[in-house]
Amino acid sequence: MEQFINTLEHVVEYIARIGVPLTEIVGIAIVLSTVIRAIIGITRRSPKVRLRLAYGILLALEFKLGGEVLRTVVARDWNDLLVLGVTILLRAALTLLLYWEIKHEEPHAAMPEAIRKLSKEKPQAAS
Repeated sequence: MEQFINTLEHVVEYIARIGVPLTEIVGIAIVLSTVIRAIIGITRRSPKVRLRLAYGILLALEFKLGGEVLRTVVARDWNDLLVLGVTILLRAALTLLLYWEIKHEEPHAAMPEAIRKLSKEKPQAAS
C-alpha cells in the first residue's frame, strides 16, 4: 500500500511539473495575442480597445494563477510555500484591480454605440 501511495505521489508530482509550464505558456500566448489585437485596435481607433485588453490580461492572469497553484504541489519547504503564497496574493490583487477596471470601463465603452443608436432614431412629433 505504501508503495502505491509513493507511486501515486510521483505521478501527481510529474503531472504538476508538466502542467506548470503549460499553463504559463498559455498565459504568455494570451498576453501576446491580446497585445497584438490591442495594437491593431488602436490603429483602427476601436472604442473598446482598453476593455478587450483588460479582458485578455485578466484571462492570462487566471492561467498564471493556475500555474502558481499547481506549483504548490511540488513545493518542498516553507520558503517555497511562502514565496508562492505571496505570488498568489499579488496576482489575486491584480485580478481584482482588473475586474474593477473592467466594471468601470464597460459603461464608457458602450456609450458611443448608444449615442449612435439615439442619433439614428427620428424624433417623434408632438401631438
